[in-house]
Amino acid sequence: MKLLKGMSILVTGGGSGIGLGAARHFVAAGALVTICGRRQEKISAAAEELGKSCLGVVADITVGADRERLVNAAVAHGGSLGALVNNAGNMYRGSITELEEGPLLDIFNTNVVAGMMLAGLAVPHLEQCSGAVIFLGSIHTRRAFPGASPYAATKAALESLTRVLAAELGERNIRVNCILPGAVFTEINQRAGLGDDETSLARLQGMAPLHALGRIGTTEEIAEAMAYLICAEWTTGAILEVDGGLGLGLT
Repeated sequence: MKLLKGMSILVTGGGSGIGLGAARHFVAAGALVTICGRRQEKISAAAEELGKSCLGVVADITVGADRERLVNAAVAHGGSLGALVNNAGNMYRGSITELEEGPLLDIFNTNVVAGMMLAGLAVPHLEQCSGAVIFLGSIHTRRAFPGASPYAATKAALESLTRVLAAELGERNIRVNCILPGAVFTEINQRAGLGDDETSLARLQGMAPLHALGRIGTTEEIAEAMAYLICAEWTTGAILEVDGGLGLGLT
């Protein structure tokens, strides 16, 4: 936690879910955090909650001009850029026989392409700080869930991207790692039909026995893993499962 004090960190999708949990954790550790999202109300509320150490930027990371504006804003807010957390993502589910090309291209653009382009923009700034990039993958790449092929495919792409960029950027002292969360109660789960009403919460809690530790994870637990990887100076190319043992496939 002490190593995060004063560090400038950019978190995409920081208005809710794991991204907001990460931003809270980093601000509590003394970091200067920039968060982004497409919805003004979400970003404004999150930035107000987190205080002066947090800058909220309304931006669509699938738009090139927004990506450039976002990176520039993060550097201006923190005076540098020590870490990029590519957390923003979208969910699209359906049987392989029912998928539509438009939504399929959209999820790859959001979950993969946008993060790749942001990483490229961030490299010159991260290099100055011996910084870190974190991609948010998913335990879907370790355990198959029928109907989740679009989402799982994007997350598998991020794992490959992590390894390639770790090899490519190592000589520039930039570390690249990926986290695979298990079931965590977030807004993206709500959009997948695991919402925060009583029935949906019960459905999500019903997944608890699938985890070796017998419970659903928290956004704080994912944030702790992110903080570790940001500060771990000899760790790169790692694919870290933070999933309560869901990927073990015990049941």
